[in-house]
Amino acid sequence: MNPATALATVLIDELARCGLTDVVLAPGSRSAPLALAAHQDARVRMHVRIDERSAGFLALGLARRSERPVAVICTSGTAAANLHPAVIEAHHSNVPLLLLTADRPPELRDTGANQTIDQIKLYGSAVRWFAEVGVPEERPGQVAYWRSLAARAFQRALGPADPGPVHLNLAFREPLIPDGDTSWCESLEGDATGPWVRVRRYPPSAALHVPATRRGVLVVGDGATNVRRYVAAAGMAGWPVLSEPHGGGRYGDHAISTYHFLLGMPEFAEAHRPDVVVTLGRPGLSRPLLSWLKRAEEHIVVAPDLSRWPDPTRSATQVAQAVEIPVAAGGDGWLRSWRRAEAVARDAIDRVLDAGGLTEPRLARDLAASLPNGSLLFCGSSMPVRDLDQVMRPRRGLRVMANRGASGIDGLVSTAIGAAIAHDGPGYALLGDLSLLHDQNGLILGPREPRPDLCLVVVNNDGGGIFSLLPQAALTGPFERVFGTPHGVDIGYLAAATGTPYTPLASIEDLPKAIRGQGLRIVEARTDRAQNAAVHAALRDAAQAAVRAAL
Repeated sequence: MNPATALATVLIDELARCGLTDVVLAPGSRSAPLALAAHQDARVRMHVRIDERSAGFLALGLARRSERPVAVICTSGTAAANLHPAVIEAHHSNVPLLLLTADRPPELRDTGANQTIDQIKLYGSAVRWFAEVGVPEERPGQVAYWRSLAARAFQRALGPADPGPVHLNLAFREPLIPDGDTSWCESLEGDATGPWVRVRRYPPSAALHVPATRRGVLVVGDGATNVRRYVAAAGMAGWPVLSEPHGGGRYGDHAISTYHFLLGMPEFAEAHRPDVVVTLGRPGLSRPLLSWLKRAEEHIVVAPDLSRWPDPTRSATQVAQAVEIPVAAGGDGWLRSWRRAEAVARDAIDRVLDAGGLTEPRLARDLAASLPNGSLLFCGSSMPVRDLDQVMRPRRGLRVMANRGASGIDGLVSTAIGAAIAHDGPGYALLGDLSLLHDQNGLILGPREPRPDLCLVVVNNDGGGIFSLLPQAALTGPFERVFGTPHGVDIGYLAAATGTPYTPLASIEDLPKAIRGQGLRIVEARTDRAQNAAVHAALRDAAQAAVRAAL
């Protein structure tokens, strides 16, 4: 057996023993040993994509939803560089990826050899661990090295305290395909009972006890863990729960879904200064919420990995791996005040949306409310997730996800497809038109590829709608070309080019019928950017006026 085939066979075998179930491949020549080994291993499901960037984000979606490492295989050169955006998102959102990049051997580097770049630590500090595997050779000891390396890579990606991407750079000399010889100087077999290295996990140290108080708040952001446990504890303590839609805590009687508008009112924010705030994950959608966090007497951040914790407002007073929220004596006036404001603001928001026809916030509200229990809803990183944050009612039975680690709009189609494939139930995505165009290659699925049950609901306002809500909108001269960036693309034709079923949404009342179906499909909702800015202003004004009148 030639060394390239031996290394690839052993590596894929050991990763499968560790628990690897999915491999995403972007085809190439130098990566042939890895591709063939993955193709021949019945324990792993292979996904093939022609675009490395789409491949990386597909793996990201699979890993994010399954919460297990997913491997990405690519060839050398710019192919490996195209994985970088997905690596950055995985780094910031703690998603376990295994990056298996093929490379030229050392004698071809720095010589002008074709398709050869410097791949050593290509992704910098965005990976949890990097290893230059070394050119495989037929000599005793290689199998133990390869298997222990694979086990370490898998477990480091998995975490559990700090999951994220791991990069193995694999240099192969030719021949790159099997030569028919199966002999090797030592046994290539692994441990008959499981992984080469077994990792034992123990619970973190004792939890921090939060001061007993009725005036506490639980805030849930992106990437939060053990959410149900903390939401239940907050409920027992009489605390309101302020959860971003993809945080996983927006359900139950204590959920406050209108906090963006409430905390934007100085008088409400001042009257509702908490004694303690416990934060899970990384909140980052609402500026009023972030400003309000600075005013908390005690701000405790829960971070499984104490070497890295989210604190964008620099307001954390304590950081702990886990906390215990005790039940304090006293009445429920604090919670009733929050819930009363929530009810008033929610009623005002719904009245504005119900009177406005097909608008972007109403589409977000109605889509989230109408999906069946057990559904996945993946939302775009720009306006869609913010619309959900501001108008989505509390509900159970819906898994909301978003790429909010680095909050880019790249790779969202592929991430949604990956998440839908890994999800046990129907999948939906709410994306903007620029996000769709940025990753339109994600729609290209070969005839033998695993296919998602995913409806892509695309908001088409012919450009970058979020800029109409930002100070840049005042620059009327250069605004449309520099920020608005109209594209004029007919999404129906784009769908036809990839054979994707397409439905235009004529009115908001048609939404339940339009999203019905199976497989990968597109529903387009056309909106106007100027009208969208006006609707958002109306929502803010109506919600805050109603709360002021009720105070």
